[in-house]
Amino acid sequence: MRRAGRARTRTTRPTRRRPRPGAAGMEVQRARPRTPDPAGAVPWGMRVAAEAAWRFLVLAAAVWVLMRVIGSVRLVVLAFVVALLITALLEPTVSRLQRRGLPRGLATAVTAICGFLVLGLVGWFVVWQVLDNVDSLSGRLQDGVEQLKQWLLQSPFHVTEKQINDVAKNLSDAIGSTSQITSTGLQGVTVLAEVLTGMLLTMFSTLFLLYDGRRIWEWTLKLVPAEARPGVASAGPRAWRTLTAYARGTMIVAFIDALFIGVGIYFLGVPLAVPIGVVIFLSSFVPLVGAVASGAIAVVVALVTQGVFTALMVLVVVLLVQQIEGHVLQPFILGQAVRVHPLAVVLAVATGGLVAGIGGAVVAVPLVAVVNTVVGHLHAHVGEDEQDATAVPALDGEWSGRPADRTHDES
Repeated sequence: MRRAGRARTRTTRPTRRRPRPGAAGMEVQRARPRTPDPAGAVPWGMRVAAEAAWRFLVLAAAVWVLMRVIGSVRLVVLAFVVALLITALLEPTVSRLQRRGLPRGLATAVTAICGFLVLGLVGWFVVWQVLDNVDSLSGRLQDGVEQLKQWLLQSPFHVTEKQINDVAKNLSDAIGSTSQITSTGLQGVTVLAEVLTGMLLTMFSTLFLLYDGRRIWEWTLKLVPAEARPGVASAGPRAWRTLTAYARGTMIVAFIDALFIGVGIYFLGVPLAVPIGVVIFLSSFVPLVGAVASGAIAVVVALVTQGVFTALMVLVVVLLVQQIEGHVLQPFILGQAVRVHPLAVVLAVATGGLVAGIGGAVVAVPLVAVVNTVVGHLHAHVGEDEQDATAVPALDGEWSGRPADRTHDES
């Protein structure tokens, strides 16, 4: 009885029931205010701008780090790039000698020795010409400066002798005292050591690139991811052809400029015509800027040695040759192989000069030309891959297309 009473008591005790999710619960959930999505309040244009901005910042940071790394080892980078340019000039000779029966190593040695010997003879000839004419040139410079001073005093520009003396005094102050000259000389010794080191690195790099360039390129391809390797492998020969065309074309154009301007100033009686021609040849490897600088040097030398009329005639010769170069020689010799906009050329030369000085200005334009060729080829290669992917049908019922194709198949 007690057990029955207890059981009856337990059954009659009220129990708490949990509310079942029903219509009342749904009404409560619907009645709660929904928190708006913060991203939905941002305009679409601002979202797109933010997405583009952070990607741009990542790219800018990567470029900045790359420039810092190149700036810290710019001597090695410049030596390697110059070696690439020299290799682009000498490699056809190596291939020609190899086809005639010479081994690869002997053909490389003969070509490299002859090439470096020619460069050394040109440098020695320039130094010899300058040292041989420096005495007569100094006297002519003094006479020319005196004539220029008299012409300025008698000119309608109302220049006084005091102003000319002040300019001369400022120039002497700019040169500096003995201690400054000594420190400048020490810096010159450091620069000379860097130049010699760069020349040695360039020579060794050129030798190895001429002898073993193909295997070096194959090893470099192994560093590229497997999916991107076919595109990069096909872009390599095109980049090399662009670099070769630039090196050959620039050398031919520079030689023609130096020849015609040198002959012109020689017949006009300007001293140091041959060294000035060599300077014009070397400076022509810096597009736009080099031609202007070398032409200005020729005009200044003619002004202080032969007078105003000869300087004007030299200016006419320089401008005429440069116009022929820009409108006839470069389009005909370089053609479509190296097609870079003049604005890109100016910006590349300025950037290269800021990062690595004169050497950076020399190698900036060929690098831009090569990058332009590689990017254009990779863009076309990716487009061909996408067309091939869309043209190939799905095999065994599996999805092999784009997300839109998958949605279509599933639907």
